[in-house]
Amino acid sequence: MLTFIICLALLVVAYFTYGRYLERVCKIDSKAAVPSATLYDGVDYVPMPRWRTFLIQLLNIAGTGPIFGAILGACYGPVAFLWITFGGIFMGAMHDYLSGVILVRNNGLSITEIVARYLGKGAGAFMRVFSVILLLLVGVVFVVSPADILSTKFELISKNWWLAIIIGYYFIATLLPVDKLIGKVYPLFGIALVTMALGLLGVLLFGDYTIPAMTLENLHINKESLPLMPTLFITIACGAISGFHATQSPLMARCVNNERECRFVFYGAMISESVIALIWAAISMAFFYEDGGVATVLAQHGNSAAWAVNTIADTTLGIVGSILAILGVVAAPITSGDTAFRSARLIIADVFHIEQRTKWKRLVICIPLFAAGIALTFINFDVVWRYFAWTNQALATVVLWCIVVYLNLNKSNIWVALPPAVFMTYICSSFVFVSNQFIGMGTKPMAYIWGGVVTIALTAVMCYKLRADRKQGLLTPEN
Repeated sequence: MLTFIICLALLVVAYFTYGRYLERVCKIDSKAAVPSATLYDGVDYVPMPRWRTFLIQLLNIAGTGPIFGAILGACYGPVAFLWITFGGIFMGAMHDYLSGVILVRNNGLSITEIVARYLGKGAGAFMRVFSVILLLLVGVVFVVSPADILSTKFELISKNWWLAIIIGYYFIATLLPVDKLIGKVYPLFGIALVTMALGLLGVLLFGDYTIPAMTLENLHINKESLPLMPTLFITIACGAISGFHATQSPLMARCVNNERECRFVFYGAMISESVIALIWAAISMAFFYEDGGVATVLAQHGNSAAWAVNTIADTTLGIVGSILAILGVVAAPITSGDTAFRSARLIIADVFHIEQRTKWKRLVICIPLFAAGIALTFINFDVVWRYFAWTNQALATVVLWCIVVYLNLNKSNIWVALPPAVFMTYICSSFVFVSNQFIGMGTKPMAYIWGGVVTIALTAVMCYKLRADRKQGLLTPEN
């Protein structure tokens, strides 16, 4: 329990300390022009109150990641607390905040265009394809997972019907102006998500449950079947760091009223997501503690995180609390899924310079996007999830390097982003050699060595670029 409380406190304190430091690194100017004012179009560029943009950002980034990922990450033991806490503070929230500021200062462009601007046209071209694929995978993951939960909770309606209902909703939400549906309904879902987390926090603090103490013996359990490096850092993504967030941030970068709001909207939303992930990891460890641990129980139920969510909510919160919890858990992926498709629409529109005021032009992009998404729902969910997880962290790595270049160009402190960028480069590189999804060498030393070789090579290339940029005295657009 003590470890959990300390980690929770660190996350909250970080918002007021490290978050403020990052504001100074970015040289925030509350009087600077923002896209919601300079590019207002009534569809995507729409100013909204700060509290509303925060709740929408939280829902956009949350999905099932900080819930399903945290439950699966709990199988590793209390080490999951450390990754969620320190990853969330120094990697995830930093990643979301700095990328959010960069987006605001670059007219709220899609993250793919930002990568092209700072890492080069080749990287931008690659990212355009890569990001659309990721967003399609996200959309599919966040269609199937809520459909699984809803079909388990309400057995009278089959999973296929839930799939059809959710996809239909996604299509409508993707087409409508951001303030018509997303701006009005999502804050209510955000309140449900936060209330769910607070309810489970109350259960942990005042209920009769035991959170495993963090000791050297149990810091990392199931070592043989669940190697810590690099799989933990792929399994728990959204609660610690997630590239998907950078694809969502342009939506709210087009809606903030001034740069000063960015810490609350971007850094604050990520810290909140880390808190939610921490709570779900803790409640999973505590709830299944007497039954042999999370990994043992999940193995008996097909490794279904959806089953764990239903069981924990029903048992700990009662009927009313359970309904509220399920609403929060279902709302999170649905509200991330529709904005995933919306982000894909905006990326394609930015690439081909298709204005989005006109309805039929939005429709022309949406129809093939949803056709591809529907086709992917017929692929085994576990396969889609595994590739989504790695793709997600690979995107985070690219965005981290983009942040490093941005800070270097502005002669700011690159060290807030450089170590995280190198670390995540190694995580993604070594996973390619370790995982059966790719080369499949397993946990042999050579797999980790090759991951290190790739990391050193990529880091050397980026360091050369940093020196070259400094010599040429390049400046970012806002300067």
